[in-house]
Amino acid sequence: MKTRTILLALFSVLTLNACQSPKPSDVDSSTAEPVLSDPLPSWNEGAAKSSILDFVAATTTVGSPDFVAPADRIATFDNDGCLWSEQPFYFQLQFSLDRVKEMANQHPEWNSDPLFSAAIAGDVKKVLSFGEHGLLKLIMASHSGMTAEEFDADVIEWINTARHPKTNLLYKEMVYQPMLEVFDYLRANGFKTFIVSGGGIDFMRPWSQEVYGIPSEQVIGSSIKSKFELIDGKGTIIKLPELNFIDDKEGKPVGIHQHIGKPPIAAFGNSDGDLQMLQYSAGTEGKSLQVYVHHTDADREWAYDRGSPIGGFDKGWDYATENGWTIVDMKNDWKKIYPKD
Repeated sequence: MKTRTILLALFSVLTLNACQSPKPSDVDSSTAEPVLSDPLPSWNEGAAKSSILDFVAATTTVGSPDFVAPADRIATFDNDGCLWSEQPFYFQLQFSLDRVKEMANQHPEWNSDPLFSAAIAGDVKKVLSFGEHGLLKLIMASHSGMTAEEFDADVIEWINTARHPKTNLLYKEMVYQPMLEVFDYLRANGFKTFIVSGGGIDFMRPWSQEVYGIPSEQVIGSSIKSKFELIDGKGTIIKLPELNFIDDKEGKPVGIHQHIGKPPIAAFGNSDGDLQMLQYSAGTEGKSLQVYVHHTDADREWAYDRGSPIGGFDKGWDYATENGWTIVDMKNDWKKIYPKD
């Protein structure tokens, strides 16, 4: 497995009057709410915005040859790099490093361990130099040995207080405003939205409702094993230092199958780790939508793609280009990046 897998495991428009934004009378009104004249105001007019609007119009307009029943309107989204930033390294790794620092007093033996001493010192470069085994060891130590409730509380405290070193924003404030608008637009048109991420399912669930409007049961991610214990008469889940499931690359369609039971007709990602999820979506019967977010804005966010150890976009880029998928140029397609911009 590559470094990305380990880190993640453990953890428009051309105004078309009839197609841009379906009128309430044209949409399946049993599940949809009225849509604003421009449901994606943070998107510049262009092919990327048009592809989303046209897809929604075609699949939700009664009488359209591409109409999709509400029960099958499933949309899946990667998290890191697709819904929020992921540089200079995945935010869940920062959470893990912070956890190790907090736990250091309880583990004096870590001071003599080069990996843990580097983590305690915040030396990310040295931490990454230990490779897959070292990263796995670090994540397991910081995410296990506690109840699910205790871990949730730690995550919630971190997401509400920790700030990014470059932007000084809370990590939860570094979500992409244009993608939040896509969430709202799809849900207003009867879609059910899911996060399908290589990141830890237990790391994302405590805040997904607040930040994305996605309930915890609609979050799919990598996981470590857990066990049930009866403590003081109360049923409790204990997190174990053992890998359970990697929801990345080929694992994403498997996770979708296991949790949702049907493929998405729309899938959004940003890296090679999302390719198989988008391929799974493209294989569905009828009209579907595959969207890649390409990081091209070095001024407002970051610019990276091929060869990047974080969010590498290489095979996915080639495949998307060859198959006519939508590639969002962050610099040119988005008017703003974060909600506070």
